[in-house]
Amino acid sequence: MNTESEKEQFLKEFGSDYGYANAPKNIDEIRATEFKRLNDTVYLDHAGATLYSESQMEAVFKDLNSTVYGNPHSQSSCSLASEDIIGKARQQVLSFFNASPREYSCIFTSGATAALKLVGETFPWSSNSSFMYTMENHNSVLGIREVTRYALSKGAAAFAVDIEEGTHLGESESPKSNLKLTQRHIQRRSEGRVAKEGMTGNTYNLFAFPSECNFSGRKFDPNLVKIIKEGSERILESSQYCRGSWLVLIDAAKGCATNPPDLSKFKADFVVFSFYKLFGYPTGLGALIIRNDAAKLMKKTYFSGGTVAAAIADVDFFKRREGVDEFFEDGTISFLSIAAIQHGFKIINMLTTSLISRHTTSIAAYVRNKLLALKHENGEFVCMLYGLLSSEMGPMVSFNMKRQDGTWYGYREVEKLATLSGIQLRTGCFCNPGACAKYLGLSHLDLLSNIEAGHVCWDDRDILHGKPTGAVRVSFGYMSTFEDAMKLVNFVENNFVITSSNRCALPPSSISLPIEGIAKAAARHFLSSITVYPIKSCAGFSVDQWPLTSTGLLHDREWILKSTTGEILTQKKVPEMCYISTLIDLNLGKLFVESPRCKEKLQIELKSNSLVAGRDEMDIQNHRYEVRSYNNEVDIWFSRAIDRPCTLLRNSSSQSHSCINKNGSPGMCRDVGARLNFVNEAQFLLISEESIADLNSRLKSNLNGRRSNGGQAVQVGAMRFRPNLVASGGEPYAEDGWNNLTIGGKYFMALGGCNRCQMININPEAGEVQRFSEPLATLAGYRRAKGKIMFGILLRYENNTKTESDTWICVGEEIVPNGDRH
Repeated sequence: MNTESEKEQFLKEFGSDYGYANAPKNIDEIRATEFKRLNDTVYLDHAGATLYSESQMEAVFKDLNSTVYGNPHSQSSCSLASEDIIGKARQQVLSFFNASPREYSCIFTSGATAALKLVGETFPWSSNSSFMYTMENHNSVLGIREVTRYALSKGAAAFAVDIEEGTHLGESESPKSNLKLTQRHIQRRSEGRVAKEGMTGNTYNLFAFPSECNFSGRKFDPNLVKIIKEGSERILESSQYCRGSWLVLIDAAKGCATNPPDLSKFKADFVVFSFYKLFGYPTGLGALIIRNDAAKLMKKTYFSGGTVAAAIADVDFFKRREGVDEFFEDGTISFLSIAAIQHGFKIINMLTTSLISRHTTSIAAYVRNKLLALKHENGEFVCMLYGLLSSEMGPMVSFNMKRQDGTWYGYREVEKLATLSGIQLRTGCFCNPGACAKYLGLSHLDLLSNIEAGHVCWDDRDILHGKPTGAVRVSFGYMSTFEDAMKLVNFVENNFVITSSNRCALPPSSISLPIEGIAKAAARHFLSSITVYPIKSCAGFSVDQWPLTSTGLLHDREWILKSTTGEILTQKKVPEMCYISTLIDLNLGKLFVESPRCKEKLQIELKSNSLVAGRDEMDIQNHRYEVRSYNNEVDIWFSRAIDRPCTLLRNSSSQSHSCINKNGSPGMCRDVGARLNFVNEAQFLLISEESIADLNSRLKSNLNGRRSNGGQAVQVGAMRFRPNLVASGGEPYAEDGWNNLTIGGKYFMALGGCNRCQMININPEAGEVQRFSEPLATLAGYRRAKGKIMFGILLRYENNTKTESDTWICVGEEIVPNGDRH
């Protein structure tokens, strides 16, 4: 795709909306001066968090370095400076939403979620109340159901609704009569009594909807505020749950950056948002815009130093402050963060939300048009886009992709490849389960089945039962450019569209089949190295020979490091683990461990229990283990070695038990039929020297790889892939076709290829951990199949005897593939 001609065509269609032509700075100037740190990074997760500008942060630092801000709950001059800046910040927020201070107040919170929690906890719920919300809502809105637990148990109701859009509602005074709300299942904690006629005078109900769906990008018409407040019985077809007074909440966390609700026209009672969604910094700060009449109804019980005018310690007496913000803001608010928001608003006010909306929407429209047009060589469309039936769409595109045969690409595959291409996007359900289920066509049975299969938020189970469990989302911010969008489109075309000249699946030549006839007799393979990794993700040690056991190599990955939160630590999150060296001396019966951060070498007796502190059971990778923990001295040593608190655990079980899911599937671990130590998939990983040489040849000619490595050609050794066994001889990737093999007469079953991750991109050389896109990016270009990037094969040792025997494996032994087992 030619950049210049493509941009020329784009500007013909969207030039009047794109680029801020009449603003003090156009888009190219903004990117060149304010976001130099992006370099080659294409950032497309503005719905998750937009980016702060350089001048914004310079202004923040200058302000903090030149002004002394004190605790606002005082009368000193420094405290008064804080009070003054907080008052100005409240006014800025109200002005942003076009809200009159006579009618609305701004309450600062730690974010939009905290603002939603505050509404839920203080809302005047009763046994007759109803909480109604659109299916397309963030989890933080759904959480209000749990805040209403007491009311629900007394008979109150909570339920979701689908809004059938029909025609656009517009801004007319009278809502369109063809709008329809479809009520979903009623949720109650008990079969309590239903609201009775004549008892609804003081009943208050709450309706919540997003200004923009963070899954699909669908914009919700703000006329919903009027419709629910003035005609709920008609819209809900006289449902018994619509009686009483309705208050309306708008979740503007996603939509406020481009289309903040206009509270002078649409009198919502509550609006919540976070500042980092607007201009990147500060994080941990949001606000609740509350209508003053609604604030009078709220029932707040807890009080703190900032919310009371007076209190007596040993008598049940306190007097609250009169101001709405003083009533709701517990403790000292984040006044330094509040001081920073004025600098964020400067660029928003300079560009205006109207221009930002037009700019970002034009980019999103371009991406939608391009993705919708993509076809495989057989004529099948590639992309399924979500939310297209809505009359208005925000600056966001959510989609999944299909292969030629109609099967889905997994969103984790897309995310992995995008990261390697320098594109930052988001995948999953985006904490919006209702929209996710709605657009993906997932029934309650599908959702429960996925949960039973072990699927949870942020895991790698992107395809279950033939259906996606989430989607790919790209979202644009005020500093996004056409070039960002075109790089995304090029990425999708190059990696997922199958044409006669560009096939995404592994080419046949890259998966070697078993060599037949004379060639098979001529090909000889030998074991060239053996490596043992006693502690998972720490450095291993090479040996010329080593005992085989029913769990693999003796003591291989028999120990792990666990964080204080229970997470198993690996180099993916703690790359410094690669500097912990290990060595086992079988004659001495000791494990020796060294680290450049620890002066003394650690020695652990293999058979002695002198350092053991206790025993426990734990589940890891769908296997259950009995483990031993060590005393504080050992844990302190490892905590110092990786610069974070951790504990060392050893597998002590006579056998590890597979954890089979309720639906019968074994989970992620592939080698469920074997005894295992702390491995992800199998007892052994084998790679070949010839495959490494072929990869290095490709890396040497890879210009992108050179750019990511400071101009130097990336070259990798076998240990970058952490194999237990390295083979030599034969053709590159011959191991792909091995179903089984013998090494010096010992029989091994092949379990398939090893799916590689970003861990192989960590380079620990020169005493500094460096991260590159290689070699995984190059491997993805020719070793990718069904969402996996394959390199090396997994093996299981098949012992002919029922008991452990004194069997050793030795460097130099011949490897015989695909032979008969004797």
